Amino acid sequence: MKSDIAKILLEIQAVSLSADPPFTWASGRKSPIYCDNRLLMSYPSHRRAVSEGFARLIEARGWKPEVIAGTATAGIPHAAWLAQRLELPMIYVRGAAKGHGKQNRIEGRLDKGAKVVLIEDLISTGGSSIEAAQGVIDAGGDLLGVAAIFTYGLDKASGRFSEAKIPCDTLTDFSSLLDAALAMGSLDAQSKRVLASWREDPAAWSVQRGGAG
Repeated sequence: MKSDIAKILLEIQAVSLSADPPFTWASGRKSPIYCDNRLLMSYPSHRRAVSEGFARLIEARGWKPEVIAGTATAGIPHAAWLAQRLELPMIYVRGAAKGHGKQNRIEGRLDKGAKVVLIEDLISTGGSSIEAAQGVIDAGGDLLGVAAIFTYGLDKASGRFSEAKIPCDTLTDFSSLLDAALAMGSLDAQSKRVLASWREDPAAWSVQRGGAG
């Protein structure tokens, strides 16, 4: 599955690879990868494959959710399609509570103790995903884990999830993406090595190319 989803992301350019020139992230860091999984919304067959992938991942994990949650905003459509696929209720988690009305952070109905799987589009450093997961817990949900489409596979993210004691799994990852790009002929062996070196130390990789550390 990891290879199939990686190929989908590459085919629709939801994930783009370029070491020279690298991409500049909002943080000012230089990176050889840029991810925009929102593009999946425009490809019905591919988004179905992602939804099916999530269903298989949840089954393999032994999670038995009663509610599917999505992170605002990129996780919302995938949570909705998965909830429809599994015939389960859906909620979504705001980045922050509303400043008016009931000041909700959780939108939709979440009963106390309901078992929840949180759907995310991308795991970068893990910070925003863990905050959303904590929002579910604070609202009384029984969080089974976080499931995302893609992860950069950074040590910082895995460390954060481990410290928070929140299970996290993804449909595909950076290593699978590089292997798929090589197999598809969109990446050569030398470029693959350069890209792989980024994950070992993203800050140093960025500084060496004039970006933020």
